[in-house]
Amino acid sequence: MNPNSDFIPFARPALGKEEEEAVLAVMRSGWLTTGKVARAFEEEFAAFVGAKRALAVNSATSGLHLALEAAGVGPGSVVVTSPYTFASTAAVARHLGAEVRFCDIGAEDYNIDPALLEEIIKTEKNVKAVVPVHIGGNPCDMRALLASTGRRVSQGSEGFAVIEDAAHSFPSRTREGMAGTLGDIGVYSFYATKTITTGEGGMVVSNDESLARRMGTMRMHGFDREAWDRYTSPKASWYYEVVEAGYKYNLPDLLAAIGRVQLAKADRLLAERVAIARRYDEAFGGIDGLVIPPRKADGSHAWHLYSLRVSGEGEASESARDSLFAALQEGGIGSSVHFIPLHLMPYWAKRYSLRPSDCPRAWAAYRASVSLPIWPGMGEAAVGRVIDRVSLWARNRGR
Repeated sequence: MNPNSDFIPFARPALGKEEEEAVLAVMRSGWLTTGKVARAFEEEFAAFVGAKRALAVNSATSGLHLALEAAGVGPGSVVVTSPYTFASTAAVARHLGAEVRFCDIGAEDYNIDPALLEEIIKTEKNVKAVVPVHIGGNPCDMRALLASTGRRVSQGSEGFAVIEDAAHSFPSRTREGMAGTLGDIGVYSFYATKTITTGEGGMVVSNDESLARRMGTMRMHGFDREAWDRYTSPKASWYYEVVEAGYKYNLPDLLAAIGRVQLAKADRLLAERVAIARRYDEAFGGIDGLVIPPRKADGSHAWHLYSLRVSGEGEASESARDSLFAALQEGGIGSSVHFIPLHLMPYWAKRYSLRPSDCPRAWAAYRASVSLPIWPGMGEAAVGRVIDRVSLWARNRGR
C-alpha cells in the first residue's frame, strides 16, 4: 500500500528499522531456520505471558492442531467450540478425525456462552476438548467457562482439555492472568494483522510439561532432536530417531527475529489500539442505531478488532450492515465483517445438518457487525475520517 494514498486500509503492520536490522542479523548469521533466535523468542514470550513453556510455530492453525493432538483428540472424539470464529478453529478437529459441536455465543458479547457450554458438556459424550475463542481480543470469562465445565482456573486436565484460541487476544491481561494461559493450552497468532506480527506464525503455551513435550516432538516431524541441536551443538551428531509421525510446524529464525522486536513493543502497540478504540467509543457510543463492542470491566481487551454493530434484526440489520460497509468503501476506508459463523458454511451445514437458527446469536451478530480499521500508526486524521464517515452514514440512515 502506498503510504501517500488516501485509502485507509483495514489493517497494516507496525514495522520499523529495528525489525529490518533483526532480520538482516539472522541472514548474515548463516542460520535461517529454527535455531537460537526462535528459542530466545519462545523464552521471552513465555516470560511475558507467565507460562512455563512456549513453542513457536508457523501459524496459529498449526498450533491448534498440535494442541488438540497433544490432548488426545482423534477419531471418536468430540471438540466443542464457537461457530463465531475463523475456519481453522474447527477444521483442525476434523483433520484429527474428531467431530465438532458448536456452542452459540453469549447474548452480551461475541464469546462462547458458558451456560450453553455447560448444557453441551452434560449431554454430549466423548468430549475431548473445549476450545473457547477470545473474539476480537475481548477475553472470554474463563472463570465462568471453566466453572461451567466443572473445572477451576489452573486446575489441570480432568477428562478433557480446555484449549484457548487466543489468536486475537495478545496481550489481554485479565484478573486471573494473561488470556491464553488459563486453560491447559493457549494458542496465539502472529499473522500480519495482529497486535504483534511475524508475518505468518504463532505461539503455543502450556504449564503442563507433558503436553509441551508432546507438542515439541510433533512440531518437528516427530524427531527426538531438532536440527539446531544436531548441527550446531558441541555434541552435534548426524543421528536422530523418529519417535512419532509428526508435522512440519516450526517457526524459522528469520520470522522469530521480527517477533522478538515486536514483543518488546507489545505494550506500546496495544496502547495505540486502545487509544483508537476510545476515540471510536466516544464518537459512536451516543449515536442511535450503533452499538459499540463489548468489553470487560478490567480493561483486558487487546482490540485486535473493533466490531461496530448496527441496530435492527434479521434482514433489516443485514441490509444496514451492508450499507455501512459500502459507505466506508466509497469513502476510501477499508473494513471487514467478523465473522461469517461456521455453522452457515456449506461444509459444516451439510455435515451436521445445521440451520442458521441453530446458533441464533452468532447469526444475528454476523448480520449486524462491521469491523473498522484499528492499527498502530493510523494517525489522528485517519481515525477522524473513519469517525466522520460512520457518523454521516448513521445520520443519513436516521432520516
